[in-house]
Amino acid sequence: MCSLHCVHFHFWNDNVFWRILIRPRIGDVCLIFPVLHLHTAPSECRRVKQPRCPASCTCTKDNALCENIRSVPHSFPPDVFSLSFLKSGFTEITGGSFLHSPALHLLLFTANTFDSIDEDAFLGLPHLEYLFIENNKIASISQYAFRGLKAVIHLSLAYNNLGTLPKDVFKGMDALVKVDLKGNNLECDCKLKWLVEWMHTTNAMVDQIPCSGPPLFQGKLINDLVPESFDCITAEFASYQPLMFESISVESFTFGMDTFVVFAQPFTGTCSFLEWDHVETVFRTYDSIQSTSTVVCKPMVIDNQLFIFVAQLFGGSHIYKRDISANKFIKIQDIDILKIRKPNDIETFLIDGESFFVIADSSKAGYTTVYKWNGYGFYSHQSLHLWYRDTDVEYLEISGKPHLILASSSQRPVVYQWSKSLKQFDRRTDIPEMEDVFAVKHFKVKSELFICLTRFIGDSKVMRWDGAMFKEVQTMPSRGSMVFQPVSIGNWQYAILGSDYSLTQVYQWDLKRGQFVHFQDLNIQAPRAFSLVSIDNRKFLLASSFRGKTQIYEHLMIDLSNN
Repeated sequence: MCSLHCVHFHFWNDNVFWRILIRPRIGDVCLIFPVLHLHTAPSECRRVKQPRCPASCTCTKDNALCENIRSVPHSFPPDVFSLSFLKSGFTEITGGSFLHSPALHLLLFTANTFDSIDEDAFLGLPHLEYLFIENNKIASISQYAFRGLKAVIHLSLAYNNLGTLPKDVFKGMDALVKVDLKGNNLECDCKLKWLVEWMHTTNAMVDQIPCSGPPLFQGKLINDLVPESFDCITAEFASYQPLMFESISVESFTFGMDTFVVFAQPFTGTCSFLEWDHVETVFRTYDSIQSTSTVVCKPMVIDNQLFIFVAQLFGGSHIYKRDISANKFIKIQDIDILKIRKPNDIETFLIDGESFFVIADSSKAGYTTVYKWNGYGFYSHQSLHLWYRDTDVEYLEISGKPHLILASSSQRPVVYQWSKSLKQFDRRTDIPEMEDVFAVKHFKVKSELFICLTRFIGDSKVMRWDGAMFKEVQTMPSRGSMVFQPVSIGNWQYAILGSDYSLTQVYQWDLKRGQFVHFQDLNIQAPRAFSLVSIDNRKFLLASSFRGKTQIYEHLMIDLSNN
């Protein structure tokens, strides 16, 4: 008889559970047939036995209950429609654990010790309608744990100490009518935003579930939250492209239809211009201006003409113009060497449609001087003061009126206001108790005006204009800082505090607190300037480095709800 001469094995193929009989002595297959169609087998093999109830399980006609087992059995009677596991010792439900039981309509796990449910754990259960996984200690559930369960109408994950659920874990379970998640410790953070969105679109009923955290939502019901309750968008400055040269200043500008950046390289005496390669998506060399001990390369576009103000420590400073027909820069003017002896910063601005630039001079005998465009060249318009060793000049509008703030190593920052009648700047006031400020930069949050004041050692500060004077808002410890640069990207306001002795600190403005909070650290050797450039709907931060590689970072938006 076949039962005496054949060994039987089982396998699953094309949604049918098959049995194969092999004669062990000669290895011949004597019979292959589906378990559920035994009447089609030849008469010699009709006496094959059905799968027995596994050890440690109790089976009735259509039910099976397994207790204290160490693994999921792979054979059950074919007419078992409900299967339960109680107090079992297996540690996980692995993929394909129930391929041998395609007829199941109900599956229950309670008081077991497994802590994970793997991908495709319930694959091959097309008729399953009820899935109860309760009172276990589940640490992780695969995003695809329930894949293929299209017929499930009732799912319970109650009392499993779950802190979160993977995004879209219920995807494809369109027949769901009831989902039970009570008795868990769900954190209503960005990782669970998807569940709130799903609850607003599904037809399934979900029991009231309190949030265990974070503090903002603790004690509230997940059912009462809306997707707009979550603030899940954050950002980072990610390293994008290092440049193999040192630099001391950086500027971005648009000329014609193109965007460019220019770096001042003091050791090679070069203004290096880069352009964006739209194909390779990198910054590449465009042109250069050769000079000596270059400290600033400042662009300004006037009447579709591009001018570059090149400040040098030695040999005087110069003005260049872009010759479009010759496709190169040509020098058109020298800057008075008697007034500008040791330039340290250049600022460009417009007042009543007229173009100006101002050079801060840091020598003992030089003048910080304002120059004006007369249609043919630039001429000295006003010398603000001499012998104050100005290190920085900032143009800004205060209450709608043009102002300049000069930072100096020998006095407190001085504020100048433009006089419409005299058409020059008048000294207005200074900023008290702020000696030894290296640079001043301004920014706005909504309609309020703020300034960042940089100190090399000590405390750099953020101050707010209150309508009459600047008042301190916040201090940041400075350790070799020569730049404290505010940067605005969309609704995000940052301030970047460089350091010669430590990491560069990036701060982000907190609207609720009304001050900056620490956001990110950047590793830049001796940073001296930062500039933002927007190209192809992307934002790049350019960072000059006086002692190492100049760096380019990309500002990336991150949706925490996708993690």
